Amino acid sequence: MMNPLLMLQTDSAVQAAVETVAAAEKPENITIWDMAVNGGWIMLVLALLLVLAIYIFIERYLTLNGALKGEEDNVFMNNIRQYVHEGKIDEARSLSKQTATPLGRMIDKGFSRLGRPLPDIQAAIENEGQLEVANLERRVSLVATVASLGPMIGFLGTVVGMIAAFQEMAHAGNNIDIQMLASGIYTAMVTTVGGLIVGIICYFLHNILVTRINKVVFELEVRANEFMDLLHEPA
Repeated sequence: MMNPLLMLQTDSAVQAAVETVAAAEKPENITIWDMAVNGGWIMLVLALLLVLAIYIFIERYLTLNGALKGEEDNVFMNNIRQYVHEGKIDEARSLSKQTATPLGRMIDKGFSRLGRPLPDIQAAIENEGQLEVANLERRVSLVATVASLGPMIGFLGTVVGMIAAFQEMAHAGNNIDIQMLASGIYTAMVTTVGGLIVGIICYFLHNILVTRINKVVFELEVRANEFMDLLHEPA
């Protein structure tokens, strides 16, 4: 009969061995930072592009919010209407000059053409509106460019990673190890994911900016028509 103490020691040794194997097989937790570092220089390029896109988004979003002031624009147009009805054109134009918004500059351009035919006034306002919209759209296309470029750069990293993996296998000769291929594939997949993440984020940011710009354009068109109707009204 086996000694109970020996059996206990054997069971403890077996349990310890099982725990050691389980710990070795347990996958290591990988953080986003680890993935970014393992992605190599491609991930650095993607990070810089993402930072650029976010910077442009914040700057343009604040600018568009400054251009889109519904309640203030209503007060501004009411004051302009009152001045025009009272024949105070100089006061109306002074107010438009002091209002440092796209709408204020458009109305000021209309006042500068007073005395000319109404189609000329309308054309001047529309031209000024186009200039204002072009100014609001500045650098927005860069966000769309990053949205398209991000996945392409990620796929470039995929190709580079696969080339590196097969190059290591070629140099290894008959001593091919699965880790050689796994390392290159890991890098390739990480850059693909990084590129897609950058593309999705920038696509979303670009759509937000385009929606805001369209809203500003619509408001400017409404206010321009308001001003032209005001000029058609009797004094």
